[in-house]
Amino acid sequence: MKIKDYPDLPLLYSFRRCPYAMRARLALLSAGQLCVMREILLRDKPNHMLALSPKGTVPVLWLGDGRVIDESLDVMHLALAQNDPEGWLSFTAETQALSDKLIEHNDGPFKHHLDRYKYANRYEKEDKSEHRQACLETLQNLNQQLGDNDWLFGAAPRLTDFALLPFIRQCRIADPEWFDSQSQIANVHRWLGAFLASERFARAMTKYDVWQEDTPVVYFPLEAS
Repeated sequence: MKIKDYPDLPLLYSFRRCPYAMRARLALLSAGQLCVMREILLRDKPNHMLALSPKGTVPVLWLGDGRVIDESLDVMHLALAQNDPEGWLSFTAETQALSDKLIEHNDGPFKHHLDRYKYANRYEKEDKSEHRQACLETLQNLNQQLGDNDWLFGAAPRLTDFALLPFIRQCRIADPEWFDSQSQIANVHRWLGAFLASERFARAMTKYDVWQEDTPVVYFPLEAS
């Protein structure tokens, strides 16, 4: 089955604030991959998206050949495997192993604690302060990894940076005053601050109207407004 009127372009279901969807958009943006964009509400998921990916999470990327990619890291790797002008996949064997470890920790233990810290009202039996402290320990490890560098692996960004930064942003949003007061993670402050101030972030976070059946076709990426 082809996407009517734009059969060669991937179709992306996304939710602007979701960190998984955000990391996927960042990679698509870096790769220069144009997509048909459908912004959704997680509380009102389109039937077509659920037919493509019954697990009901974003991102969902429907390719022109019919394949469905519904894991954010898979979307990142697919996009960059086709075009990687910034060298996001330029790892040595050693740095690849470390990157994998950092992402695995982010998507596992860190996300576990982040959810219970940021959404403490959903986990009333949990100790919010313990989960915040666990998040801080992860931030301290990232602070050490960054050192004086702009990025986790030196002077240039890698996939790892943009796989993690949307979640670090969420951690700050949970309590900006607390986050910004942690002097022991000054390198993380610098890293996140540069990302949030960048044109890249602005373009990845371009606002789209929620897609409906009669919504005109829109594309990602667009210039930041």
